Amino acid sequence: MKIVAMVGSMSKESNNKKVVKFMQKRYKDKLDIEILSIDKLPMYNQDIELNPPELVVDLREKIKSSDGILFATPEYNHSIPAVLKNAIDWFSRVEPVLIGKPSMVIGATMGNLGTVRAQVHLRQILNSGLVNTLNLPANEVFISTIHEKLDEKGNLIHEPTIEYLDQVINNFIKWIEKVK
Repeated sequence: MKIVAMVGSMSKESNNKKVVKFMQKRYKDKLDIEILSIDKLPMYNQDIELNPPELVVDLREKIKSSDGILFATPEYNHSIPAVLKNAIDWFSRVEPVLIGKPSMVIGATMGNLGTVRAQVHLRQILNSGLVNTLNLPANEVFISTIHEKLDEKGNLIHEPTIEYLDQVINNFIKWIEKVK
């Protein structure tokens, strides 16, 4: 199955990106996860939406040809980062390619709440009119104290978190098969 991932952090040392890269390796026999370069997108601008930059067109095609979407979000001021909201805005306008796509949400943070507030906000956005992804229900992935769950190379090593991710990924695969 082809999955595109949108990581809501522009940081080179993003913990959320590290988790997605871990998922790319761990689930490579089940899923082909491609991280989209949403950090390279220009800010959404209605003035150019009918003639968007080539990157917007390319990423839209990748989303259209995918089987599902993985959203990985940090939490900034109780919400999602601007880079993630910007990408969602681009892909919900003119040619809304997110509608009906199976999706799942994860989030990792050094704090204790594991991006709970950001994910609530993100799920609200994902359920809005021209976004309307089919978000995997009842499988919240809130990874708290992520800095204690990664080794020095950035690999996820916390067994309870890995076991839970295994379950959620299996549920996501079943969800994609069910809604496709």
